[in-house]
Amino acid sequence: MRALRAPRGTVYRSAMRNTSRGRELRLVHTSDLHVDDDRIAAMHGGDGVAGLTAALATARALAADIVLLVGDTFDNHMVTTATIDRAGQALADAGLPVVILPGNHDPATADSIWLRGRLDEIQSVAILGITNDRIVAFPDHGIEIWGNAHRDYQNMVPLRDPPPRGARRWQVALGHGHYEPPETWANPLRPSWLISDAMIAATGADYVALGHWDRAAQVGDGGVPAYYSGAPHHAGTVNLVRLTDAGEVIVTREAVEWPT
Repeated sequence: MRALRAPRGTVYRSAMRNTSRGRELRLVHTSDLHVDDDRIAAMHGGDGVAGLTAALATARALAADIVLLVGDTFDNHMVTTATIDRAGQALADAGLPVVILPGNHDPATADSIWLRGRLDEIQSVAILGITNDRIVAFPDHGIEIWGNAHRDYQNMVPLRDPPPRGARRWQVALGHGHYEPPETWANPLRPSWLISDAMIAATGADYVALGHWDRAAQVGDGGVPAYYSGAPHHAGTVNLVRLTDAGEVIVTREAVEWPT
């Protein structure tokens, strides 16, 4: 398992060759913001939405085209209405498309925070398992993004049943769970929500955006680029994924812009 390094980035070639020309597509990937009224709020002077606000501000500063929030955006479904409203306003004001994958802390249940807070009504936000079943397509950007939302608090396979690649140039997969390397797969260190090298490879995606770990890390065998972004309050960074006109996938870590 390799630590994610920032300045130069890691360069991959796209799984799909395409002769169409266009400008670079930029994705900002983060996870585990854990918007709450308790632990995270205490870290930020009582502001439990600070991590989300900072991540979105960083995405704007990086000229992101799409933001990926890969699980546990909220710490739990008991977050107060006032905090939900502030988070919803931050998402609505971001000025960017945001794709959210519900995680094990904020699953896409019938009584979820997503529906209680009417976050599904924000036009610029797609919530897998709520507004979209598994796939969100952005035709103008030539990309489709897919993932399996946590729909309850039970075990599930984050990268199960990868969809075939469509006609879009780019495909990105989202998964919220624990990566287990080959040496511990037979006797995993974690009990559930497991992700293996084979599961990552089976996606055939240009980038696999992972959540559930507070720290940033590159995982898998390297054939398909798969990265944890880590939580902004722990890693201090987000992942910037640049999908270039030449078919390259360039991944770097960029510092979070916290409010002063």
